[in-house]
Amino acid sequence: MVYLSSFYFPDRERENDLFFSERRTCFDTYYPFGILSQKNITELSFDHITFLYGGNGSGKTTALNIIAETLSLKRETLYNRSSFFENYVRMCEYELNTSVPENSCIITSDDIFEYVLNIRDKNRRIDNRREQMFDEYRELKHRRFQMKSMDDFEMLVKVNMAQSKSMSQYVRKNMAGNIREYSNGESAYNYFFDRIVENGLYLLDEPENSMSPQRQLSLLELIETSASKLGCQFIISTHSPFLLAAKNAKIYDFDSVPVRKRNWTELENVRAYYDFFKFHMNEFEK
Repeated sequence: MVYLSSFYFPDRERENDLFFSERRTCFDTYYPFGILSQKNITELSFDHITFLYGGNGSGKTTALNIIAETLSLKRETLYNRSSFFENYVRMCEYELNTSVPENSCIITSDDIFEYVLNIRDKNRRIDNRREQMFDEYRELKHRRFQMKSMDDFEMLVKVNMAQSKSMSQYVRKNMAGNIREYSNGESAYNYFFDRIVENGLYLLDEPENSMSPQRQLSLLELIETSASKLGCQFIISTHSPFLLAAKNAKIYDFDSVPVRKRNWTELENVRAYYDFFKFHMNEFEK
């Protein structure tokens, strides 16, 4: 499903009109003014999956944040707005094929990193609790305990459990709600798997961060399936060759001036991978 069909950014002339009328002189930056106009880009049209490709500083993340803010999409972490961000957003326009679903959102690298850190903190607390359970088991294993009242019943249950089970069985029985230790890449993929539901517009900012090639391919499958079968639309800033290979995706190259549409095999980053492996092809075929 394509919800957002086109988005229009102010051109250099409209930006200059604001600069000439702006009388505040205490600012040394007018961000995001001047970023996208340097790329001579005033319009983006979107498909089911659209990529904004480019290196750091190319403007792809800026464009993504501007689109998200203009559409009032939900987001979890703050970003660099600057004092002129709202001025810029008011100058933007867009066209919809249908209304944007409520569950639509922008997901950034900061969201993923915060999620991973929260998982680590929960696992750390679980590890501490597990050590306490080990000590508790050792103390109860050889205790002679006699129940004197109903107030002692809970302790009696623990003593009997410790004396009838191994240490690992005792700890697993008493450690309900364990969180499995995932790698950063696994945690990042699980985040997307949980957040992406049917019928939504999703803006993803470099979702490949922390992911191995295998996990990136799994994310690609999730994106393609969600776009083709679950009524989702994706606008993604990335330089991952694995994601850029998505079937029937539209790709804008933000490293070129003006920004232009390209095939994924034409992109500089992808060509660098291709040339590297082609140079070492004989080593793979041994």
